[in-house]
Amino acid sequence: MPLARLIAYLPLFILLCLATPSFAAENDQVAAELRKIIDAGEPVMGDQQTDDRIVEVYVFYAADRDYKPLWVRDNGPKAKAKDVLEVFRNAGKVGLNPNNYRIAQIERMMTAKTPRELAELELLLSRAFIDFGRDINRGVVLPNEASRANAIISKELGALTLIDGAENADYIADYVRTLEPQTPEYQRLKGALATYRDIAKKGGFPVIPKGPALKPGMSDKRVPLIRQYLLLVGDLPAGANRDGDLYDADLVAAVKWFQFRHGLTDDGILATTTFEAMAVPVASRIRQIELNLERRRWMDDDLGTYYILVNVADQELKVVKDGKTVHTAKVVVGKPYTSTPVFSEKMKYVVLNPYWNVPPNIANGEYLPKLKRNPGALSRERIRVFNASGNQVDPYSVNWSAMSRMPYSLRQDSGAKNALGKVKFMFPNKFNVYLHDTPSKSLFDKDLRIFSHGCMRVQNPLDLAALILADEGWTRERIDNTVAQGGQRIISLKKQIPVHVTYLTAWVNKDGAVNFRRDPYNRDEQLAEALTGALSDEVPLSVSSR
Repeated sequence: MPLARLIAYLPLFILLCLATPSFAAENDQVAAELRKIIDAGEPVMGDQQTDDRIVEVYVFYAADRDYKPLWVRDNGPKAKAKDVLEVFRNAGKVGLNPNNYRIAQIERMMTAKTPRELAELELLLSRAFIDFGRDINRGVVLPNEASRANAIISKELGALTLIDGAENADYIADYVRTLEPQTPEYQRLKGALATYRDIAKKGGFPVIPKGPALKPGMSDKRVPLIRQYLLLVGDLPAGANRDGDLYDADLVAAVKWFQFRHGLTDDGILATTTFEAMAVPVASRIRQIELNLERRRWMDDDLGTYYILVNVADQELKVVKDGKTVHTAKVVVGKPYTSTPVFSEKMKYVVLNPYWNVPPNIANGEYLPKLKRNPGALSRERIRVFNASGNQVDPYSVNWSAMSRMPYSLRQDSGAKNALGKVKFMFPNKFNVYLHDTPSKSLFDKDLRIFSHGCMRVQNPLDLAALILADEGWTRERIDNTVAQGGQRIISLKKQIPVHVTYLTAWVNKDGAVNFRRDPYNRDEQLAEALTGALSDEVPLSVSSR
């Protein structure tokens, strides 16, 4: 540019420089207000005496960035503030409650003008984002807050990690997606939530009147409604017959698939349990999916390359190797008052022809009354009595009627009557529950298999043993021969296998089938109550509330 022209434009350049503040100047006034709030310890974000988030956020602003705001400037909210507000508004898409993140208050404060208002908005957005980030990553409530039966350890994500990530993110929505569980199971269930919400928008499920059982080949005025329901949930193909009252082959196939997805006997007979499953409102199914998204957030993304997963609500076990299910089996789980807990441990050994060491609660509650009536009552079950030194005691030598608590240990010998059957799989845990065989094979034919004292009885357990012990050099023939010989045999595992005991009442298979299960322990209700209780009642100080 010629010097004369440069001189001519110089006043304009100076004016533009004066009119355009530096990056630091864009934030000076809000930064000064943040300094005042933090240095004075004002309760803008809650009780900083008990809330670790407050301390971490204040450290973030004071120590790491000289009070420079993340979400706002002196002239108003940044685009990042608007983006994160949109993320909060869409929290429902992942089963979270948008109201947990103060969106109404944030929306009111997005018109903030003064440095004080903008500083309060800044801290409110940081607090809300920390809450949201933790909720979407590890769950809204801690597992043991939902039920004492949950003994899984929640993931931890620090407040500084979250807001540092937000600071460095080009797009908040993209960053948030990295915080969610990175598993296909979670993503499929999130997709099901969208599908069922779409069904709700269209009016929900048709109401099918009560009536007698419906078998293939029968005609019934309820058939059109049943057909409409199954079309809506995707069990009846779009090209299937849609006319008439006949319970035809197409509809029978769809009903069987519906029954399979709900853990019912898939016989195609529309009886009470199937009609009850169809009568569950779509709103309840949506809530069920939301609750299980929460449970998925509790779980680790990486369960291992080789692991066993037991779903107590489904009463099913599967063995997964390199992402593929290599074995499945039905299980019998605890009764509602002796429910099977949720936890993860490692299987360390397998026992063939196990003894059964009777747990104290069973010894006191079931066997002591029998011994009071008849000291020889346990001999029929091959249960022997031992004192603290491990010496066998003659039950006829004991005055059982004088006892209120069992002072001895009881042990059932190996054999056909043994409660643990031919094999047990041990993963030591504080609940003293494990997987084992059972002589009561008929229970596996039930839809709802909740009959044990808490342990998990597994169907075809020697098949499972053969799979697990193959890496230990054991063949099925060797296992069968050892069992036939009698006598307890303990086999330690060189490579311990993770066992994850879960409680999932909704999930989506790889084929897209949305599965629902009954809630035998009412844990869905307990979790829903815990989530309701987790709604924060803290109201951050704001211009509108001062």
